Amino acid sequence: MKNATFLFFLLSSFWMFSQQVEISGFVYDHNGNPLPGAHVLEKGTSNSTQTDFDGHYVLTVRQGAKLEYKYVGYKTHEVKIKDKLIINVSLEEDYEMLQEVVVTGYGIQRKSQITGAVTNINKQSSNTDISSLLQGKVSGVNVIGISSVQHKKVRGAVKSPLYLVDGAPVEKQYNHTVQPPFEIKKGNYPVKNDENYASIYENQFHNVGFNPLSTFSIDVDKAAYSNIRRFINRGQQVPIDAVKIEEMINYFDYDYPQPKGQHPFSVHTEVAQTPWNEDTKLVRIGLQGKEYLNEELPASNLTFLIDVSGSMSSENKLPLLKSAFKLLINQLREKDKVSIVVYAGAAGVVLEPTSGKDKAKIINALNMLEAGGSTAGGEGIELAYKLAEKNYKKHGNNRVILATDGDFNVGLSNDKEMEKLITGKRASGVYLSVLGFGMGNYKDSKLETLADKGNGNHGYIDTMQEAQKLFGKEFGGTLFTIAKDVKLQVEFNPAKVKSYRLIGYENRLLADEDFTNDAKDAGEMGSGHKVTALYEIVEVGGSSNYTKDDIKLKYVDLIKNDTFSDELFTVKFRYKKPDGNKSIELVHVQNAIIKEMSKDFQFAAAVALFGQQLRQSAFTNNTSVNTIVQLAEQGRGKDENGYRAEFVRLVKSYNERLVMDN
Repeated sequence: MKNATFLFFLLSSFWMFSQQVEISGFVYDHNGNPLPGAHVLEKGTSNSTQTDFDGHYVLTVRQGAKLEYKYVGYKTHEVKIKDKLIINVSLEEDYEMLQEVVVTGYGIQRKSQITGAVTNINKQSSNTDISSLLQGKVSGVNVIGISSVQHKKVRGAVKSPLYLVDGAPVEKQYNHTVQPPFEIKKGNYPVKNDENYASIYENQFHNVGFNPLSTFSIDVDKAAYSNIRRFINRGQQVPIDAVKIEEMINYFDYDYPQPKGQHPFSVHTEVAQTPWNEDTKLVRIGLQGKEYLNEELPASNLTFLIDVSGSMSSENKLPLLKSAFKLLINQLREKDKVSIVVYAGAAGVVLEPTSGKDKAKIINALNMLEAGGSTAGGEGIELAYKLAEKNYKKHGNNRVILATDGDFNVGLSNDKEMEKLITGKRASGVYLSVLGFGMGNYKDSKLETLADKGNGNHGYIDTMQEAQKLFGKEFGGTLFTIAKDVKLQVEFNPAKVKSYRLIGYENRLLADEDFTNDAKDAGEMGSGHKVTALYEIVEVGGSSNYTKDDIKLKYVDLIKNDTFSDELFTVKFRYKKPDGNKSIELVHVQNAIIKEMSKDFQFAAAVALFGQQLRQSAFTNNTSVNTIVQLAEQGRGKDENGYRAEFVRLVKSYNERLVMDN
């Protein structure tokens, strides 16, 4: 009887814990704002998920399990599953975690857990080197300033101490070590904010009489928007040069018509009143790339080039990278092949070409990756291209996908060296996709250079939702090129337009003569990609504070011609087929008719205006943030995936911070 009772309770317990329940809900901060990318984990297991853009999550767990809710800068919250299937959680900020870190020779721990000479360093004031932060705080360490150099006196002897954070040595540039007796490798904790962005100088108005042509390379990159979102969601100041307005605008989907003719993209133009300036008009030029279904795409030869150096160890780098790449792997077909190359202090092949049918083998190789060591990015690129060229598929999709924070510090490393290296690889016919991860030491300028010069695109993944957008909804555009070296040249009619300025694309400008030069590299378009460009124009007869009075010329006679009096501008496009060397030209003419803004135009204008405000532009006309919100709300349209609603939340969050700071 006792045995039967014991068996009954055993089976009952087994039945209870084997029951699966679906839990859903929202995760908020203490102000009720949603927390996108929050981690929801079934405690004691690897079963987890992340919240979406609205802070919403869904997770199937065992009956009676405990859920852990985690978000960077907030205290972990636990909830035991009882009767409720909908659980909403508000997380509390963890000021202690944000402000303090205990430095030891073997990692970061709570002060109560360790003994010996330790100190707390205020993370929020870590804009100086480690030695300065340790001055007067660690027994036996004295810092002596000598001109611009500092010596460290440890226990009475002048030494070159080795600092370890998170158990890894810290790069010498962060501690000003003098003549170290050993090579100091980079640790996995960014003591200083060491992110790099290429300088951007805002486009100005140009007089059409002297400069009727505007020429630039297309840009389908979207990294800037997700990177800006990361700063705003963390309550941080957005660096001005991190703001690339064209990438913000192109992050969103617009309802352009699919191409029907011989060209792989369609063209759309419209003109309306500028929402932030009654003296100007706004021009929208849109390209829509032909969209192919996954099964229609040619066979792929993909080489994953993954940074596994010490700087990639944090949760939002290599761990997020692995999860993101699994979304891509799950879409591969039998005819697709994947190789994996990794690099840290050196580069190596961890997976030879493997069919997309064998997903378990590819995922297993991915799961085995761990972070540690320095960063030989140049060596990794060399090896990845060598492997891609060896397994080249004629008429296929040959591509290296580089995933890194961009912090190369061994061998070829600076932007110029990387540009020279990748330009040489372009002739191989292998395309490049560059995916950025992480924060603190993110090298946007280097990754943008690699993507730009390597016939590729650049994305920044901050959450699994962004990975889903990049590898799920935009799979074809991310991986399959339908047109390369795409250039635009706009010729404004001096009889109608007095002056113009291109909004964004500062790093993509071309000389006018480069438009017909087939040797000049330009941007690539992928399957289903959309490209949008905005111009602000001043019409003839109009006035603006941003334009100068006409200059009288002695030798140039501007003859007025009424032949094209109904035309505002002409747009010329040049592109090459993916395997072609000679460009093809397409021409589109826009008449002078001004119309009401479409919903898509309103939303694109709202994004452009927000980008200009973030960049502290001279052309915003002191327009309020409320105008951005109103424009975006009016232009939201269907918004099936919620990306436009998220933009509105970001703008409001940014505005709230401005109000608090002032």
